[in-house]
Amino acid sequence: FDPRHYLGTHCYGLPKTGPHRLRFLLESVKDLRETLKRKGSTLVVRKGKPEDVICDLITQLGSVTAVVFHEEVREIL
Repeated sequence: FDPRHYLGTHCYGLPKTGPHRLRFLLESVKDLRETLKRKGSTLVVRKGKPEDVICDLITQLGSVTAVVFHEEVREIL
């Protein structure tokens, strides 16, 4: 969870993530973790800036051969 996603937007100071969206996100992550666990896998969840967290996680795991990510698309006005 990137803390920057829970701050105001760039334009109007409106929340990027309100309480309902946050609850949906947390419930979805919990459900995904439970589904993966039933299939013999797991889900790693961390809080922090991805550029910091991913580096630390790779170092901690030690045997990482690939990293896949997506970047949020921002509309330019």
